[in-house]
Amino acid sequence: MSLVAIVGRPNVGKSTLVNRIISGRHAIVDELEGVTRDRNYVKTDWAGRTFTLVDTGGFMFGEKEELAAPIRNQALLAVEEADAIIFVVDGKSGLLPDDKEIAQILRQQKKPVFLVVNKVDDVSKESNKFPFYALGIGEPYAISATHGLGIGDLLDEVAKALPVEKTEEEEKNVVSIAIVGKPNAGKSSILNRLLGEVRAIVSNIPGTTRDAVDTVVEKNGKCYQFIDTAGLRQRKKIEGVEYYGMVRALRAIDRADIVLLVLDASLGITEQDQKIADFAKSRGCATIVLLNKWDLVDIEKVDDLHFNLERKLRFISYAPVLKISALKNKGINKIYPIIDKITEEYFKQIATSKINKLVQEIKVKGHTVSKGTKKLNLSYVTQVKTGPPSFLFFVNEPKLINIYYVRYLTGEIRNAFGFEGVPIRLRFRKKS
Repeated sequence: MSLVAIVGRPNVGKSTLVNRIISGRHAIVDELEGVTRDRNYVKTDWAGRTFTLVDTGGFMFGEKEELAAPIRNQALLAVEEADAIIFVVDGKSGLLPDDKEIAQILRQQKKPVFLVVNKVDDVSKESNKFPFYALGIGEPYAISATHGLGIGDLLDEVAKALPVEKTEEEEKNVVSIAIVGKPNAGKSSILNRLLGEVRAIVSNIPGTTRDAVDTVVEKNGKCYQFIDTAGLRQRKKIEGVEYYGMVRALRAIDRADIVLLVLDASLGITEQDQKIADFAKSRGCATIVLLNKWDLVDIEKVDDLHFNLERKLRFISYAPVLKISALKNKGINKIYPIIDKITEEYFKQIATSKINKLVQEIKVKGHTVSKGTKKLNLSYVTQVKTGPPSFLFFVNEPKLINIYYVRYLTGEIRNAFGFEGVPIRLRFRKKS
């Protein structure tokens, strides 16, 4: 998915512009806040194009250099990663030296840069944009993020400048697999074993892989896109470039079909492993758990490890678990067959007649929910989406649905149709 970075000095209206874009008539696909104190990553769409906006910290130079360096470095990494850049300046303050410094950095980028003169609150002040021609960035766009003036014209041009997205057919033919986990769990080593050759850096230094590295391979006539990501660690421990490595890892999960969740079996399952698994589930990714370094597990602790795995990752109990050792190349040959099986489950479509037959069986069993005199009645269901499989139920009283009944229905669907390794999404709508 394309990334659009919004950069500029502090207080020029970058965050206001982001909020204006996502609160407009175009729906927010998803929002991820709090990756760091001063970051906000948001997915949105415009003119048929879906992309991620990143609101960066303000660039500061001169006497504030030491204080602002970490924030500026992160903004520079966002610029490096972006497919397009929106450079925001303040039309009321006019052209300032820091604007010139930023422009000099952006002119070196071989990607579209849109110069936006903000705080032009009415057409009579459009001449405020003229001094900014001196930045050599191109035609300035006069806008008011507060009042929404000029935003549509700007986004039209941004959408046109983004890279061409894959066609639906291309997306179907290549399964995207993100390899995620804590630092030093063995992700790059596993990728190298899967590829049969060294294409990623392998090191015992946590965080060696700072970028998300995509590698497309063909095996037995099937295409696999592997995304090797930086290790995810607790946010309070993230600084500098390592911070952006985490963001890239989250983006990798977001665009993956399947997640290989790599756990260090010798250390057990940690809270951070749980958070990664939950993030993958929330993004609708199929999941395969890889217990790496199994050769290092004390035989007396195997039972405890199994118990903790079942307890701490019960919310993805549908995920298959493989015991492997990347170092000794044990169990690696089982990964591709599992990926193939999970891919089939992820994109499996159940005939409407079959799923409604299951509903009738549920009704015969008498399993329902009620409140007072109101009783839930399942009328009809259809599968509305694959990848992940999503089902829409038409019912008489959607408000009666609770999390326990959702779990029950999900279990019945799994018992009837499988969906191993795959999250199932249920939606409910009142029958008209």
